[in-house]
Amino acid sequence: MKVIAITNQKGGVGKTTTSVNLAAALAEKKSRILLVDIDPQGSATSVLDSKENENPSIYSALIGEKSAAELVISTRIKNLSLIPSNLDLAGAEIEVARMDDHMMRLRTCFEGLRKQSLFDYILLDCPPSLGILMSNALAAADEILVPIQCEYYALEGLGLLMEVTDRIRASGANPTLSISGLLLTMFDSRTNLNPAVEKEVRSHFQDVVYKSVIPRTVRFAEAPSHGKTIFEHDPHGSGTLAYRKLAKEFLDRQKQGMAFVNKTDQ
Repeated sequence: MKVIAITNQKGGVGKTTTSVNLAAALAEKKSRILLVDIDPQGSATSVLDSKENENPSIYSALIGEKSAAELVISTRIKNLSLIPSNLDLAGAEIEVARMDDHMMRLRTCFEGLRKQSLFDYILLDCPPSLGILMSNALAAADEILVPIQCEYYALEGLGLLMEVTDRIRASGANPTLSISGLLLTMFDSRTNLNPAVEKEVRSHFQDVVYKSVIPRTVRFAEAPSHGKTIFEHDPHGSGTLAYRKLAKEFLDRQKQGMAFVNKTDQ
């Protein structure tokens, strides 16, 4: 079982869109997936949990009230389970920070799940910040997947994220943390800017960047408003095809053992 943190400290880059739809795409390919929503906004939860705000959230595990296994709920999508978020999670930044093992709370939560081997992959939908919840996600994860919007400003936060990742490794909280890839999102080939940004990112980061690119389409904005994944909302659209392609590439990389630790320092 591998834990993948899907994260970018910059908001609006397609992080939750990627978390939900990559999870659905991998489940479609018969991988056993657990999506953990650790963003207090709970956007992923609102798509996958029909009883939103009625189920306990990952907050209960972070403060030691329940085990992570007790919080897993099934979804309408075969092979895809969820640990929800709710507004209580917003208070975790303060409560967890007061604990002696505040950096390791989430990692400890997942120990039981790792032993049970109920899932092939756990995907973490992280908040757009560099606080306690993000630090816990990085300490708990085996790898990081970073969605990057195809614009120059979107690259600004990447260096800071990499610095935090280096600190997590150096602190001993997670010395083997690696990057599984950078994913270009919201790509529009009709503009001059997006292809230029793609060329620059691929030139600098090379194999770290996924070959799959997620296009800009209004369907991504429509789907969560209906409480649906892109697969349910637009089964044959460009967004659906892109996430299917990404899921295949993701699994191919996992089989090849591709992960990158120092490439981003180039």
